[in-house]
Amino acid sequence: MSAILPPHAQGLKIGLFGGTFNPAHEGHRAASLLALRRLGLDRVWWLVSPGNPLKDTRGLPPLDQRVAAAAKVARDPRIAVTGFEETIGAQYTYQTILYLKARCRGVHFVWIMGADNLASFERWKHWRTIIANVPIAIIDRPGSTLSATHARPAQILSRYRHGESDGLIFPLTPPPAMIFLHGPRSELSSTALRSER
Repeated sequence: MSAILPPHAQGLKIGLFGGTFNPAHEGHRAASLLALRRLGLDRVWWLVSPGNPLKDTRGLPPLDQRVAAAAKVARDPRIAVTGFEETIGAQYTYQTILYLKARCRGVHFVWIMGADNLASFERWKHWRTIIANVPIAIIDRPGSTLSATHARPAQILSRYRHGESDGLIFPLTPPPAMIFLHGPRSELSSTALRSER
């Protein structure tokens, strides 16, 4: 096992929740707790990225500051906050997933994303590689449900969509696979919080 990764072991079910976390907020925590409960996950890893290739990263606080701030928000021993993507030189999500799949044999990873990200998922580099390698759990977000379900990736994944009643077995489902998780929806967004500063 590589020391740069949070603790993991064969057979564990781990959710991967990526973003710049600029800043991390209670919405991230609520989404993680929802996924832990509904998917029967053992852990969720917050992958605090060096920067989002689709966004302007000028003014982005240093990675170590964002990791430390996110750890204060997480407040749950099942949520690990890590900036290992910078260490391995991963600029894109598909690189991170291929790295983890190669090095964490027997771990059942699930990619977690908000419905707002699914709406723009087609712009992610090699997004088809992502859906071919990990099941995708979509967390419903206010104002994004319709646009997310009409996005091309969602249309492609629709034939692999599982009902929420399958949640506890979903992490063991071979990809491609998608599940929508509905729960208390958070209005919080990092963008809005930054604008309030």
